Order: sequence, then C-alpha cells, then structure tokens
Amino acid sequence: MGQGQQEKVATSLAGAVSEEISASLAPVDAELERRYPGDPGTRQPVHTVYVPGDVFAADTVRSWGDQALALLDEHAPDAASFAAVLGLSDELAEPVYARVRAKLEREPIEDLRVDFEDGYGPRPDAEEDEAAARAARLIAQAYENGTAAPYMGIRMKCMEAPVRDRGIRTLDIFLTGLMEAGGLPDGLVLTLPKVTYSEQVTAMVRLLEEFEKARGVEPGRIGFEIQIETSQSILATDGTATVARMIQAAEGRATGLHYGTFDYSACLGVSAAYQASDHPAADHAKAIMQVAAAGTGVRVSDGSTNVLPVGPTAKVHDAWRLHYGLTRRALGRAYYQGWDMHPGHIPTRYAAVFAFYREGFEQAAARLARYAGRFGGDVMDEPATAKALSGYLLRGLDCGALDIAEVARLTGLTRADLEGFAAPRRGDLTVSAK
Repeated sequence: MGQGQQEKVATSLAGAVSEEISASLAPVDAELERRYPGDPGTRQPVHTVYVPGDVFAADTVRSWGDQALALLDEHAPDAASFAAVLGLSDELAEPVYARVRAKLEREPIEDLRVDFEDGYGPRPDAEEDEAAARAARLIAQAYENGTAAPYMGIRMKCMEAPVRDRGIRTLDIFLTGLMEAGGLPDGLVLTLPKVTYSEQVTAMVRLLEEFEKARGVEPGRIGFEIQIETSQSILATDGTATVARMIQAAEGRATGLHYGTFDYSACLGVSAAYQASDHPAADHAKAIMQVAAAGTGVRVSDGSTNVLPVGPTAKVHDAWRLHYGLTRRALGRAYYQGWDMHPGHIPTRYAAVFAFYREGFEQAAARLARYAGRFGGDVMDEPATAKALSGYLLRGLDCGALDIAEVARLTGLTRADLEGFAAPRRGDLTVSAK
C-alpha cells in the first residue's frame, strides 16, 4: 500500500453486540467503582504515635520533638556521626540529617493517637470519662492554635463484651467534646482495636451513624481505622480472608488497616523474644492486609518495635539501627506508615523515610519525565508505573523528604500534574504508554 493511502477497516460484529455486552456488565462496572474507588489522594502520615490517655498533654507534640532533638544532640550531634550509625552514604548524610532536624523542629509528629486501650488499661469510669473529655478539649485547642499534628484522634477500647460499653462511652465523650468545642477537625482519626469479626466493624458503623444523626453531622463524615491484631482477623473459620470482609463491612468508612505486632504475634504463639514486624507471621498477615486493601482506598500501616533507644550511646545506636532497618524494610514492601512508641524512634523514622525517597528521587523523576514526554530511555513504562512513580514523589513531598522546586526541575511537572498521574481513571491503566 502506498504511503498516504488510508487503510481499509472492516468489522464483523453488529453494533448491538457491544451494547448488549456493556448492558450485561453494567452491574460489574458499578460494583468496581463502589468497592475499588482507588486511593483517596490525601496525605498518608509516615507514622502513628501512641500516647496513653493519662499522659497526653497540650505540649505532647512539641515535647516529643524536643526529646528527639536532645537525643540527637547527645548521641549523634552531626551528620557524619548519624550517618555512621545508620550506614547512610556520604551523598545522603548531610541532606538527611538536616531534614530530620528541621522536621523535628517543624512537625515532629504526623499522626497522634491518644490511647484508651492497651496503653491506658482499665481505670475507674470517672477517671476515663475525665481523660476522654480532656483529650477532646486539648485536641480541639491544638487545632485552633496551630500546634496540632496533621492527624489526631483516639484509640478506643474494642467491641468485645467485657469492654464494649466502656469503649462506646469513651468515644461518645470524645466526639461530643469536639463538637462542643466547635466541630470535628479535618485531621480527626479514630482507631478500633482487636477486631475479629466483621460484625464488630458493622457495629462501629452503626455507632458512628447514630452519632452523626444525633449531632447533625454529615452522614459518612466520621471514618475509622481497623486494627488487625488477631488470627481471626486474617483467616475466618471457613478459610476465607476476614480482613476483606471487614473493609466492606465498614461501608466506605474504613481509612486504614493497622497491624498490631505484639498482640498478633502472641495470638499465634510466637515467643516474646521473636515478636517483631519482620517475623514471617507478620509478613504473612501484612501481605493479606495489603492485597485486601488494594484499590479500596484503605491504607495499610505496619506495626512497631518495642526496643527503645534509651540508655548509653551504644545501646541507643543499636536501637536506632534496628528501627531504621525495620522502617526501610517496610517501605520497600509498600508499607508507608508504621507505629512509633518513643520520642527516640522518630529521628530514625524520618531518617529512613527521607533516605528512601531521596536515594530514588532522581531515577523516579527521570522515568516520569520520559513517560510524560513520551521520549527516550531504556525503560518503557506503563500507566500503572507512572502512577507508582508519581505516588512515590508525592509521598516524598508530603513528608518533607523532597521539595516541589527540585521535583519540578527534574520532571517539568507541577504538583497538579503529579496528582493527575497518581489518580488516573480506571480504564487508563489498561492502555500502554508504548
């Protein structure tokens, strides 16, 4: 065929065939959109800090930052010494250390949970009532005066019979206190622990529905995290994946799945000395959580380490190395959030996160720039990979590992461009960039 001649196109199917197939799949299309809406596109904190209800104070966020800075001053006073402890390259040492210190001064905690469960324990009702009301007052004041962490809330007691009424009352007091103080803050997060049956999730949904009705709150406004701490939350008695049922039972209110390292390990009979987030049992549970949550808009969070960076310098350095390694391991497995239990954990949390994004930044930026411009390179990326690349850069920007100016310089893209690649329409992911 000569150049410029138009190719003859022929078909065999009647137009009605496509229409009939589309009509038959309409319920599936609707189900996909309902059950798998994709990532919400909001910021995901890199960690959650747990503080017992009787310990939480107006200065908790600032106090944690100050304690973390003091630990750095004492045990790693400069970039070289910190890099030597963690094994950071010469190229990363200074920018990571500088950003860690800046983060501890500016925003030491990204997500804080006032704990009324295991970290608080059983107390007289009057005492827990007062602590719940106090938590609401302090959190409302923090958001009003600009000292709040981006995300704050409580972990209530679970829906099991012995503590159910107490957990419901604490939640009611806390949410009512926020409403009386001016309303629910945008960064509000609630955690429901020790969930074993999807019916407990349904009960939480009903509870929040009733609160919204009672206070005139927009239906569906209040979401919650589901804490995975028992074997029954991973595998049901009939052999099915319970966690997937839980996400659906939340009716769109589930915001996260949080892995509980020590309760889950103990449930499986793992000896205390081996209870850790890198144990094979932990990997299995989190892999199931990850698959169940994929595409639903529910984020997965890793657990914590109970090895604290306290004592002499050698002991602090050992704990830092352990925490840094666990955090880097989790990031490589796409667990972008974890728990921190002590102020000494947050320097290595941010060091691990910043190193993770900075060491891969230039390659990710170059690949995304090539994809956006459809030119060159030795890797031919798909839309799904562009989504992952832009998500990587956005997470780096959100936590402070990267600056928008350097991302724009290497990609030629704005934040809005990155967000567009990170949240494509469902059908776009099936179309190759080649």
